Amino acid sequence: MQKSITFKNANISFSDTGKGSVVVLIHGFLENATMWKNVAPEISKRNRVIAIDLLGHGKTDCLGYVHTMELFAETIAVVLKELRIRKCTLIGHSLGGYIALAFAEKHPQKIKGLCLMNATSNEDTAERKALRLRANKMIANNFTNMVRMSFANLFDPKSKTIFKEEIELAISEALQTPMQGYIAAQEGMRLRINRNRVLTENSFNKLLIIGEKDPVLDFETSLIEAEKTNSKVVVFPNGHMGHIENKLALQNALAVFLKNC
Repeated sequence: MQKSITFKNANISFSDTGKGSVVVLIHGFLENATMWKNVAPEISKRNRVIAIDLLGHGKTDCLGYVHTMELFAETIAVVLKELRIRKCTLIGHSLGGYIALAFAEKHPQKIKGLCLMNATSNEDTAERKALRLRANKMIANNFTNMVRMSFANLFDPKSKTIFKEEIELAISEALQTPMQGYIAAQEGMRLRINRNRVLTENSFNKLLIIGEKDPVLDFETSLIEAEKTNSKVVVFPNGHMGHIENKLALQNALAVFLKNC
């Protein structure tokens, strides 16, 4: 069921389906809650699933030109408070993983499990920070091309052919993202801090889902991160977009993870 609440005069849109233990799905940059269309129905057979449109994405409004991870996390907290949810498992894809970490840092007592799907608790590298600044300077004059290029570059080269139709549908959703939402999220990701300790200092269940050919996150660095933070790992053979490139494997991995939370 689609619902909405108001947060700092901004509309926050989310869906609430199923019954049982609560699972919160947090989408990535240039995505919205529809990215979970192949995941949410399976999970909601045994769980209550909350899928939120993040600030500046989907049907949720923007709040200025910097959406920090802390601000994103605050919107998650407001939705859960409205629904009177005390405990939940968070599954975050890419940007959604960074937000999940910020939420868990502030509300560790509310977390049963945390899954970082093609995400990291590390901060951006200097090179990645520079790329984000450059993208925000270029986006005003080249929005459509920049969005298409940014999204296409998230896939393993072979996947661009195999999943051409699914990728085009995802790009069409990405192009609905307002320019303000693009800029605000990029700046928030650039400014985010290292949150390794959120994983190392908490005993809730932790899972890293990583792509062997992820063009955004270095595979070996992700493996080292998992070992250092005592997090379980599931490796997919493709890129950054497991919900498209590895649908069934993702459903299976999340089913096992949730069963143990």
